[in-house]
Amino acid sequence: MIKVLITDKLAREGIDLLDSIDGVEAVVKTGIGEDELAGIIGEYDGLIIRSGTKVTAKVLANSAKLKGIARAGVGVDNIDIPEATRKGILVMNTPGGNTLSAAEHTLALMLAMSRNVVPACNSLKAGAWDRKKYIGNQLNNKVLGVIGLGRIGMAVAEMAKGFNMKILGYDPFAAPPDAEKLGIIEVTDGLERIFKEADYISVHVPRNEQTLNMIDVEQLKMMKPSVRLVNCARGGIINEDALYDALADGRIAAAALDVYPKEPPENTRFAEFENCVVTPHLGASTEEAQVEVAVEAAQILVDALKGGAIRNALNAPSTTGAVPAVVSRYAELSRRIGALLSTIAPGQIKEIQVHYRGSIAEMAVASVTSNFAIGLLQKHFDLPLNVVNVSVLAKERGISIDETRNVEAKDVSASFSAGVVTDKVTRTVTGSVFGGTLLRIIEIDGFNIEMTPQGPVLVIFNDDKPGVIGAVGTVCGRHNINICTMGVGQKLAEQKAALVVSLDKEPEAKAIQELGELDFVNEIYVCRLD
Repeated sequence: MIKVLITDKLAREGIDLLDSIDGVEAVVKTGIGEDELAGIIGEYDGLIIRSGTKVTAKVLANSAKLKGIARAGVGVDNIDIPEATRKGILVMNTPGGNTLSAAEHTLALMLAMSRNVVPACNSLKAGAWDRKKYIGNQLNNKVLGVIGLGRIGMAVAEMAKGFNMKILGYDPFAAPPDAEKLGIIEVTDGLERIFKEADYISVHVPRNEQTLNMIDVEQLKMMKPSVRLVNCARGGIINEDALYDALADGRIAAAALDVYPKEPPENTRFAEFENCVVTPHLGASTEEAQVEVAVEAAQILVDALKGGAIRNALNAPSTTGAVPAVVSRYAELSRRIGALLSTIAPGQIKEIQVHYRGSIAEMAVASVTSNFAIGLLQKHFDLPLNVVNVSVLAKERGISIDETRNVEAKDVSASFSAGVVTDKVTRTVTGSVFGGTLLRIIEIDGFNIEMTPQGPVLVIFNDDKPGVIGAVGTVCGRHNINICTMGVGQKLAEQKAALVVSLDKEPEAKAIQELGELDFVNEIYVCRLD
């Protein structure tokens, strides 16, 4: 008998599905705390949760029988995934169940803004009858800028097509290949056109260092006075201070927010604006979505526990012992190279290539390529990427990796190279594993460099002139930053060089600014390679 514990409120349909499957027993215990859960979790094979239950290391310490955890929803911040992985426990979620609900809520907010639904409702309830004051605007023939072309962004575009809107799409990562089929009439290479031309702008990107404050003071200044903004994605993508000022000054027509940097928000200042609609993170809060994620969570958990297909996995069982040690080390190296390229190759990805040379080219390297993709793409997704889900999610975004092999060695006995072409730059990085264990980067963009890809790493592309190392070291010393390893490469004919150093701590913004102001610096990047 497979026993499944449910510790958060789950739609009845999900529980009924479990009860209908032979050999499965569903037990519902909602509202229990960490200690109680830790005391009983060892009795169960599977666990279904929502956002309320915290699956901590303490809980997992007693999970002798537990084989799978299903999150009915997307976010998994309440699950200690590394500890679950160490315990061999599969963690899954249901990322598609909320798509339509979030997209529909986006359209609902657009309509509410356009037709002054909230202030008109409040006015009538207060006893007034003021039709002229609340004259609205049609969506028909307006330009909608969709920023972020994942599942939800694409669903918004398809729905907006039904309102005869003209749609411009942009994704800081990559546009799906079928974007135009779903009504996105043009995928732009940059945000500036959307900011200047759109009548409505809706954001659908994860919050990370690339998207935080994506819409700020300067971006708001580019927009039409008639523009209306919607954020049903993540708080902080639109800078709230800048948005407040724009509304207060009448520089934009309206805004609608469903998400906030801190939830619940501590500041309710947007309540003073009739032209700002606010809702308490309702994007996924529909009865249909709750049913869909409940049924999906129940189904994927039982399938996995019974040895069937594994879907929506956020981790993978350990493969220690099944993969040659050198392949595991190359997998770790490739992940760090991917993370480095995600920093030094900004822009929309157009092409990705990986190349294996020497002895590694004769081995089974699927896990190496997958780990490279994880490192390269992770910051573009809210959910953790792993060897199970990375290829599926990359394919959804139109991303493919071309792989080549050459068993003939060059320079070193084996190496892994990766190249990324974006709309802004072309970058290549090559690495090798020395002595079967030591990870090294040996080339960046044609610069022969040897350095350790570990911890905070500073990459500087600079003019080749005396004093570079000393000047960089002086700035680091002034900010109490210790240089751990260093690699320097030159292109004498071009009088260009690259300096790559690993540091004992991540530089603060002031240190990066000072380094960037050195007269020989052309480009500067900071990346964490752990």
